[in-house]
Amino acid sequence: MQNQTSPLVLTFGVSDPVGATGIQADLAAFGALGCHGLSVTTGLLIADSARVEDSYEIDADWMVDQARLLLEDMAVSAFKVGALTSIEQASAIAEIISDYPEVPLILDPFLSSLPDSGLMDDDMLGAIRQILVPQATIFLLSQVELARMAETWREGGGEQLLEDVAELTGSGCAQVLVTCTGSSGSGPDAVRSNTLYGEEGELARFHWRHLPGPFVGAGSTMSAALAALMAHGLEARDAAERAQEYVASALLHAQRFGMGKLIPNKLFASTFHGTTP
Repeated sequence: MQNQTSPLVLTFGVSDPVGATGIQADLAAFGALGCHGLSVTTGLLIADSARVEDSYEIDADWMVDQARLLLEDMAVSAFKVGALTSIEQASAIAEIISDYPEVPLILDPFLSSLPDSGLMDDDMLGAIRQILVPQATIFLLSQVELARMAETWREGGGEQLLEDVAELTGSGCAQVLVTCTGSSGSGPDAVRSNTLYGEEGELARFHWRHLPGPFVGAGSTMSAALAALMAHGLEARDAAERAQEYVASALLHAQRFGMGKLIPNKLFASTFHGTTP
């Protein structure tokens, strides 16, 4: 009998019947990047390729039982935490992950395909910030999501990206990867940027060619790739650069399966020369 050699990555997230986001998308990306995925479901989506119509919350106790059973049986090399459906889930996951401080955690809790993107509940935002962000190795979010989260602690208006990032890294989060931090050009020559920050400020800025889309699942693909690459032992900066290359390839070869949005082609991207650890 052959022993397992592929790194194991445990993802917490919603079940998307389309496979564009959530745990189905994570498992595809993990496999494409040489990892084996384990999953714990936080919610069930009712969705097609155009929209999410509703979601069903999974009981937090059931979720804990499933996660503990997996972790007692297998050693994981990375965690990913995606979209959550209750504060109880956030608290339970934070407690579980705290038992494995040496294992990298990729935190990506905001799902743009949800009707409210997971950003409407101040209590949920507060819970994520207070109990999950301090444990994160990389916290992935957009500028819009960062500004919305910052409203829970910031006095006054206006966007203060560097100050908001510093609030997160100061709480214990190792790195923050903010998407869409800049753009240049237009049309087929348009370029977008994502920026990685640490406690000392900006660590790296990554550029990619803007594609017209519309896409669903680009962010989920990015965070899944980060988790897989860190499971292979890459440092945050290298993992972020390689993950962005992988996502750019997946988007370039995205497919439209229905009448809705384009879905990143994670399996095509696995053959891209820059992604194999």
